[in-house]
Amino acid sequence: MRGAPASTIELPDDQLREIFTPDKSFADLGLNANLLEAVEKRGFIYPTKVQADLIPAALSGRDVLGQSKTGTGKTAAFGLPILQMIQESDAFGALVLVPTRELAIQVCHEIRELSRYTNLKTLAVYGGQRISVQAEKLRKNPQVVVGTPGRVMDMHGRGTLPYEKVKIAVLDEVDRMLDIGFREDIRRILGVMRQKHQTIFVSATISDEIERLSRQYMKNPLRLEVSQSQSLTVAQVNQKHFAVQPWDKYRLLLHLLTHEEPTLTLIFCRTKQTCDALTVYLNRKGIDAHAMHADLHQGKRNRVMKKLRDGELSVLVASDLAARGLDVDDITHVINYDLPEDPEVYIHRIGRTARTGRNGIAWAFVTPEQGDLLTAIEMLTNVEIPLEDYSDFTPGPVPREIAARTEMQAARQAEVRSKKQQGLTPPTKAETRDEQRFPGGIVPVALPSKRMRGRVKRRR
Repeated sequence: MRGAPASTIELPDDQLREIFTPDKSFADLGLNANLLEAVEKRGFIYPTKVQADLIPAALSGRDVLGQSKTGTGKTAAFGLPILQMIQESDAFGALVLVPTRELAIQVCHEIRELSRYTNLKTLAVYGGQRISVQAEKLRKNPQVVVGTPGRVMDMHGRGTLPYEKVKIAVLDEVDRMLDIGFREDIRRILGVMRQKHQTIFVSATISDEIERLSRQYMKNPLRLEVSQSQSLTVAQVNQKHFAVQPWDKYRLLLHLLTHEEPTLTLIFCRTKQTCDALTVYLNRKGIDAHAMHADLHQGKRNRVMKKLRDGELSVLVASDLAARGLDVDDITHVINYDLPEDPEVYIHRIGRTARTGRNGIAWAFVTPEQGDLLTAIEMLTNVEIPLEDYSDFTPGPVPREIAARTEMQAARQAEVRSKKQQGLTPPTKAETRDEQRFPGGIVPVALPSKRMRGRVKRRR
């Protein structure tokens, strides 16, 4: 649960009030003793704003459409009410839909942590794991099921996951599910639930399409919009960026890992190919690194995750599929080897460090053409990410092909300048209108936008 570990966070008072509600405790939200004990066990004192708003609303039984930034504790905001309202006799009483298998594992883990002093069972169902294994676990009638839409529908079709028993349906990361293309699956699942039930949507953003879904599948929903300039994630993470040429990223990464010696490092790459290539490079340099991405068999991914949680590896190179699923408390550093195109993904990435109240460090590699992307991330996080410079790092030589391409571009620019000096450049917009030079006063400077290209119909 990324809730409010106020007992272990040192933040200025104004920043504390921006994220938490210090004038309220979890007991003030109406939670029972078992849940309060679990919350206290994890060292959480003050609820975040979304938790303070959503938990009482959900406990009242109303449908809720909640919007809050990434990293503000939304999982606990819907997880705690579920655990309070669902009884031990309510098999399949709560169904939580999430966009990815990694997030299913993470949410299931967090809800289990919160239910440690109850008799409620939580199960994750997702693709990549044998259906027979999950089906056998479903036959034990868990009270809470967390799953991806495809596998949930598959289990329902096999008769092992009855929708008619669901009392609380939650859609987590709704915006992400729609981006991935789960809109029709969502409609099929929610559309079959004819019984009386409570529906909760939580999302970082609420689009027109999410609004339409809420009108169709929710009854008079209470809309909660939590406005805050920073998330808990951003407040706890010490962020820096490094200006680096693309060909120097390998060299800089190796320099950081060998000079800083971080305890447990998570490196994010944009593609699976980069993950594999970077892992091979680091292994060749004597660093025990492991890759994790969508092409890995689920069994191997589980083994890598077990090593990570058991402290048996120090460097994990991952693609974005892991950004929403890794929930390991001891990650000290997150390195954005490739900046993501979506600033929201950046927040999910750096949120893998600074878990359970600890502070974390996030480094980002920024190439010269990525200045606008860095600015977009800074605007979303509402913080300036300062430049870090290592005086003892020596950039490598410019690759031969890059140097040749640069020389060619310089030669072309010199040729354009020369033609311009000789008056051989295309006419300006003002020069293209000359009644004396061409009929109609418009001088052609390019080929027409539409041409027949020999496709004229001929009569035989």
